[in-house]
Amino acid sequence: MDCSSEHRQMITEPLLSNGKGGIRTIPFILANEAFERLASFGLSTNMIMYLTREYGMDAAQAAQLLFLFSSATNFTPILGAVLADSYVGRYRMIGFGCMASLLGMVLLWLTTFPEARQPLCVHFSHSCNSRSTLQLVHLYTAFGFMAIGAGGIRSSSLAFGADQLSITHNLQRARIRESFFRWYYVTVTASVFVAMTCVVYIQENMGWMVGFGVPVVLMILSALSFSLASPFYVKSKPKASWITGLAQVVVASFRNRSVELSTQATVEVRYHTTGSMLPVPSKRLRFFNKACIVGNPQVDVTPDGNALDPWSLCTVDQVEDLKTLIKVIPIWSSGMLMFVNVSQGSFIVLQVSTMDRHITSKFEIPAATFLSFAVLVIVLWVALYDRIIIPLVSKIKGQPVCLGLKKRMGIGILLSTTSMAALAIAESVRRETAIKEGFSDRPDAGLHISTFLFLPFLALSGVAEAFTPIGQNEFFYTELPKSMSSVASTLNGIGMSVASLVSSFIVRAVRDLTTVEGQESWVSSNINKGHYDYYYWLLASLSLVNFLYYLACSKSYGPSMEEQRDIVADESH
Repeated sequence: MDCSSEHRQMITEPLLSNGKGGIRTIPFILANEAFERLASFGLSTNMIMYLTREYGMDAAQAAQLLFLFSSATNFTPILGAVLADSYVGRYRMIGFGCMASLLGMVLLWLTTFPEARQPLCVHFSHSCNSRSTLQLVHLYTAFGFMAIGAGGIRSSSLAFGADQLSITHNLQRARIRESFFRWYYVTVTASVFVAMTCVVYIQENMGWMVGFGVPVVLMILSALSFSLASPFYVKSKPKASWITGLAQVVVASFRNRSVELSTQATVEVRYHTTGSMLPVPSKRLRFFNKACIVGNPQVDVTPDGNALDPWSLCTVDQVEDLKTLIKVIPIWSSGMLMFVNVSQGSFIVLQVSTMDRHITSKFEIPAATFLSFAVLVIVLWVALYDRIIIPLVSKIKGQPVCLGLKKRMGIGILLSTTSMAALAIAESVRRETAIKEGFSDRPDAGLHISTFLFLPFLALSGVAEAFTPIGQNEFFYTELPKSMSSVASTLNGIGMSVASLVSSFIVRAVRDLTTVEGQESWVSSNINKGHYDYYYWLLASLSLVNFLYYLACSKSYGPSMEEQRDIVADESH
């Protein structure tokens, strides 16, 4: 069969035997995710300006709120994944997420109405009063629903799309599923870029009411695009989640803590599932081995071979899954501070807003849009690295060349450290310029200095993100067993959530420790009197320490699966 005829067959025949799912459902799922990302990032990117201008918050207070919102937005998909897998199913979870996100965005849009807003404040200053408690509760409720909605959609969208293509025996159709994953990430990246440019531009030039109304319309389109294909979706039933399986090992190990482990592997009877490739558990973290020891086969195991109480007896595979997860945690934690560095965008928007952002005499880039340069760098670097650098080096050396995952993660962490040093230098120059031009007490005054001073930071930060987070994702997928692929996909999300909390803690600590009588704190609302350059140098120093920590973690981890394969390949030659 030629390619054209096979292509026609895929179009005319459903990918699933029951007529459900298939490629016809994928555009609706991608559209749902794209519109949701457009709406949410269109709101969050420029939110620091809204909070300081319209809510009278100082820079540190607004940043802390956004750090907490970011943490919640990255953590709720973990809860959503557990609920979807174990109780409600992915279809219902996405539908619930759409409704929650839409409600949150409508509530946030309502804060822009004249009846709900104060007279316009001059941001960075103390010339306006804070909002009332009721107004703040309204704002926080909107953020809460948006975070819950993001958890519902982002936890299940990718897996739900894969469900539509999951039943296949044709190689070409399997490639369609692989292509879906690539297009999913392309869609997400493109949506974030459009949100940081077009939606932010509307907010800056047409006001907050229109600027926040656009995401509401986009979210309505997101919900509609998902619901239109509802009759055609494959709706898989919930099953036990990976978190439940790991929790069972911990509980079973504790319950069986009195069991004595034998030094001889043949003495003990261990519980296995059919087709298990692990006859005995490994010797590391031996305490957890107690979870899979069968004390009395007549009592612990049912006649059909299942554990009578899965919270008292687990399989060898479950035990090894938990051990593998614990093993990668140090590597995972070393990437957390990089996410802290990436999350400093709110402060950068405040600083860039005072600088010359003109590309031409008539066109000025919105301050929040400036951050989209980092997204562009990520896309360009991934394409350059994958399509030009690696093939060119491989051709020069005469053999396939691939930079190891550990090296890629280390390079990214080091580049992130360098980016914070570049940011500290850029902010120092910006601050000195403001003081020389006599704007010490006017933090909102426009400066005669180009915003492109911050481009080295954005370039280094973008390349760092292309190395470490992508490398971490691949590392987790490689090291964790296939049964834990969903765990691998959520680890970075958990890392970003924790990093946002760490960012909030650092900002509060810096503000409290550097605020002395008669002197502004480093993260003062008056960015010309504060010392954000010192704050960035602090993050650069912490990042350097973190790089050394990563080197120690990488060495103690031992050979990765990738390195073991390379060793075997070298020995075979």
